[in-house]
Amino acid sequence: MSDTDGKKPLGLRGTPGQVKQSFSHGRTKSVVVETKRKRVVVPKPGAAASSSEGGSGKVSNQPNQARRPAGISEAELERRLAAVRAAKAREAEEAAARAAEEKAREEERERRRQEIEQREREEAEREAARAAREAEEARRAEEAEEAAAAAKAETRAEATDEKAAPRGDRTEKSADRGPTRGGGAPTPRKVDREREDREGRGKKGDAGGRRAGKLTLNAALDGEGGRQRSLAAMKRKQERARAKALGQGQKAEKQVRDVQLPETIVVQELANRMAERAADVVKTLMKMGMMVAMNQTIDADTAELVIEEFGHRAVRVSDADVEQVIDTVQDREEDLLPRPPIITIMGHVDHGKTSLLDKIRQTNVVAGEAGGITQHIGAYQVTTESGAVLTFLDTPGHAAFTSMRARGAQVTDIVVLVVAADDSVMPQTVEAINHAKAANVPMIVAINKCDRPAADPNRVRTELLNHEVVVEEMGGDVQAVEVSAMTGKGIDNLLEAIALQAEMLELKANPNRAAQGAVIEAKLDVGRGPVATVLVQHGTLKRGDIFVVGEQWGKVRALINDKGERVDEAGPSVPVEVLGLNGTPEAGDVLNVVETEAQAREIAAYREQAAKDRRAAAGAATTLEQLMAKAKADQDVAELPVVVKADVQGSAEAIVQALEKVGNDEVRVRVLHYGVGAVTDSDVGLAEASGAPILAFNVRANATARNAASQKGVEIRYYSIIYDLIDDIKAAASGLLKAEVRENFIGYAEIREVFKVTGVGKVAGCLVTEGVARRSAGVRLLRDNVVIHEGTLKTLKRFKDEVKEVISGQECGMAFENYDDIRQGDVIEIFERETVERTLE
Repeated sequence: MSDTDGKKPLGLRGTPGQVKQSFSHGRTKSVVVETKRKRVVVPKPGAAASSSEGGSGKVSNQPNQARRPAGISEAELERRLAAVRAAKAREAEEAAARAAEEKAREEERERRRQEIEQREREEAEREAARAAREAEEARRAEEAEEAAAAAKAETRAEATDEKAAPRGDRTEKSADRGPTRGGGAPTPRKVDREREDREGRGKKGDAGGRRAGKLTLNAALDGEGGRQRSLAAMKRKQERARAKALGQGQKAEKQVRDVQLPETIVVQELANRMAERAADVVKTLMKMGMMVAMNQTIDADTAELVIEEFGHRAVRVSDADVEQVIDTVQDREEDLLPRPPIITIMGHVDHGKTSLLDKIRQTNVVAGEAGGITQHIGAYQVTTESGAVLTFLDTPGHAAFTSMRARGAQVTDIVVLVVAADDSVMPQTVEAINHAKAANVPMIVAINKCDRPAADPNRVRTELLNHEVVVEEMGGDVQAVEVSAMTGKGIDNLLEAIALQAEMLELKANPNRAAQGAVIEAKLDVGRGPVATVLVQHGTLKRGDIFVVGEQWGKVRALINDKGERVDEAGPSVPVEVLGLNGTPEAGDVLNVVETEAQAREIAAYREQAAKDRRAAAGAATTLEQLMAKAKADQDVAELPVVVKADVQGSAEAIVQALEKVGNDEVRVRVLHYGVGAVTDSDVGLAEASGAPILAFNVRANATARNAASQKGVEIRYYSIIYDLIDDIKAAASGLLKAEVRENFIGYAEIREVFKVTGVGKVAGCLVTEGVARRSAGVRLLRDNVVIHEGTLKTLKRFKDEVKEVISGQECGMAFENYDDIRQGDVIEIFERETVERTLE
């Protein structure tokens, strides 16, 4: 038995582990087999086998045949010995394979070692060749310098001899040199050139020198008149040799540059920024495995590898870095000057906020508001009798203008919370309190309408405690002033409280810097274009300044204050209307003055693209499952598309936010487009394509838009009060809701007998046990209180007459429409369906 065989040998008992082998010098001596009864040693052929019990075994007559243990056949013995031999053979093969593998590894190591030595020898030879070339070049440079010095010295010597010699000798020498142009004496310049030519021929031979004199026929035939190097070429060669000898001809050190690297870059632009050849950059990219041309775009990571390959430094930049030009300097303490406080009037609708502000300003703004409620945010500046200048922001109190109130709280210094004494704390009052707390600004409570008989100021103070507003009369730190916008009572006290609070805040700003402000409101005015109401917060805004605000930019063409007067500049805390924008900004955007128009354009373009990317990412489905789920949800929900146009940006924003809240899981309002300004032809075209009405809030359609709307059948609805618009949209959206179907049970009948009538089928003889049975009603067939059929009645008879209804306690005959499986004892349930129209809450 072999070690690799997991089976027990035939005729033996025990586990495979009880079979042992003994080896000596690679040859099997014997096999020891242990069983429960005895221990048997199986010898190899030719050896003797004995039992551990000392039993007498017989010796075989064949000399080459080993004695077999008792109970083991000759075939079994041969099989076991063959297994042992196979195991030894496998072991020998494995040893040979390991030896061959080790030899192959040794050969591979030797080959690598030889390759490394070969590379080292080649590198050493290249270094030696390079050193030899450099030495040869240095030797040649020295020879050229020596030759140039010798030529210069000889020239000086000849010039000295000519000056010292008599005039006749010089004439003879000149005549010996050959004829001159015009027969006159040669000039000194020509003499020098001819001497240099002769010296060149003498030193370097005719091929390297310059031809002297005219080219004659004899000279050409003698081979001396071939094309020679020009004098300029000779001079350039001498200059190069002289510069190389002086060390000036060495290659300049490579200049390392900081390369600005955006998220993507064109290969040609990358080469320009590195001051390298575009062909070299393309070659480097091809070595990296990228087959690109010089006008193709690569990503920032690849470009950074290329920059490092050329030895430059990469400086990562992003598109958002264009906004770094906006001035964000920190104002020094000595530059800060006192500024007027900004006070925001907030509170519930119809609590008298605008009337109170009108009393302070001595104007009548509330008369110009539709419905007597404020639907815009206004900014005004007031000078009190004491000479103090105050800036007021009037915010709407309607529930739809949450964003306007939030903007007012963010730019303010002090919040005046107006609460009606006869109405106390209301939902928008609580919202105004939360906005003031979120902006972390102090609050002054103005209890208005104290002149009315039902006024109860103490109730207001008490209810404010529920919202953690503790007035001074109750031991808190919030000032509370009782006022009346109608009679003017308490107005002076309110202004005094505002001045006291502003003095405690110590409000300061630096007027001598680039202006920064917040857009309170924006609109598209006919004749003036886009107009933004801006509250300057830092610096001074001047006429002619270039600015960027949100996704728009512009140049200040005019500044108009709250009284309608044109001004040249507006300092901190001054509200003005700004003209000169290229588009209508969003209310709440920040206005920043920049140095150049190019910067303003670049920043506005970046912000516009970023806004488009955000809108695309918000409305896009990232996976196929999300896309299918969105499509299914859109199929299940009915949509009411609308186009909204308003007079100012804040009103349009408030209307859109209110319309998005209209609807439920079955119907919703979809705003296709909203903007400011009059209704135009493009609005009518969009409404016609989508089958949507146009909602015009405090604006009108121009003549061409009205004609187009009447021709195309587009409905334009005009509104001046926001909650009228919202109520109409709710009613229109309610019409898209599916009607609710209700079932009313009107009776039960029990089948007493079933009759089969020719031409009719099975007819149930029934007794109406409860309610009434009607011919027009729906029925259900119940068997053991389980509904087995639902349908309508084909016939309802009492005796032989067809009747409309049968009351309780009477018998009748009923037959079902297209159904005959009726049995005695079944119960018929009779019901009627009622349709109920649904509305949105």
